[in-house]
Amino acid sequence: MCYRFLPERSVSACFPPFRRERLMASRKELSSVSSSGMASTGGTLDSPVKQVQIEGLVVMKIIKHYQEEGQGSEVVQGVLLGLVVDDRLEITNCFPFPQHTEDDADFDEVQYQMEMMRSLRHVNIDHLHVGWYQSTFYGSFVSRALLDSQFSYQHAIEESVVLIYDPIKTAQGSLSLKAYRLTPKLMEICKEKDFTPEGLKKASIGFENMFEEVPIVIKNSHLINVLMWELEDKSTVADKHELLNLSSSNHLEKSLQLLMDRVDDMSQEIVKYNTYSRNLSKQQQQKHQYLQRRQQENAQRQSRGEAPLPEEDISKLFKPPQPPPRMDSLLIAGQINNYCQNVKEFTSQNLGKLFMAEALQGQN
Repeated sequence: MCYRFLPERSVSACFPPFRRERLMASRKELSSVSSSGMASTGGTLDSPVKQVQIEGLVVMKIIKHYQEEGQGSEVVQGVLLGLVVDDRLEITNCFPFPQHTEDDADFDEVQYQMEMMRSLRHVNIDHLHVGWYQSTFYGSFVSRALLDSQFSYQHAIEESVVLIYDPIKTAQGSLSLKAYRLTPKLMEICKEKDFTPEGLKKASIGFENMFEEVPIVIKNSHLINVLMWELEDKSTVADKHELLNLSSSNHLEKSLQLLMDRVDDMSQEIVKYNTYSRNLSKQQQQKHQYLQRRQQENAQRQSRGEAPLPEEDISKLFKPPQPPPRMDSLLIAGQINNYCQNVKEFTSQNLGKLFMAEALQGQN
């Protein structure tokens, strides 16, 4: 499944052809009709978003969307709506994208977004487009498609974020919902589209400073908190000793398999870069030998009283090889780091249970 919604333009061949002028004009239309719903309370956002506040209803909608339409590794996506208060982004509503096949050629996704936002405006609900969300499969979300999508969002809507929901971790008992933004350095690189090794090195871009995680706070009303307390008292746990199970689930095995796949991809990228380095070094040697031959020949012609050979453009004779784009390598490294963090969290829990069992066994 491809990333099918963007505020400005599509970023890959699988996206439908969006028209930037049309969507931005519709956005201006909505903002002019209802400035209170579309504008942030602090005006233009001068500082980056430092906190994301999400309504509990939005979290439930995202989880429900995946449970209804997500199947295994199938990715579900949707739009986040809300407003900005100072340096806090408040996400108060969202709506999903309907599943449709390539046969639905008449489905206009831009028009669908604008109609949904107009309908929310009519019932006095926050309808400012502040980002998007998507589900992930075992933490596999660091990709070029996500980078391009978030860049387009963040370039058009400065305060926008992407929410990553991990249903696998959530099913294990803890909600996994994280908000990410592109760092300012990466935004500049994406604007210039300079993904060469020299450009990335000059900007000091590494996989660890490509994305910045924004803290998330889930907010509920007092009535919802009271209801949750009552439901917790009435709920029955199927297996109270499930958390003490010492066996490892298939989560660790699947994470290691995905980690090995990405390591293989990284090795292929390294081979490409090493090939480029060898070709560049070989060409430099050929260029040096050519210049030496020219100098010797000119010296011989000068000794015979002849005119030296005309100067030639070396860059035309020896065209430098094109360096491979390094952005893919950074994304792969970032995904490997994400897998390692997941494995670290999972194994630390298992090791803790094993040490606890060992201590209990020693006492008995």
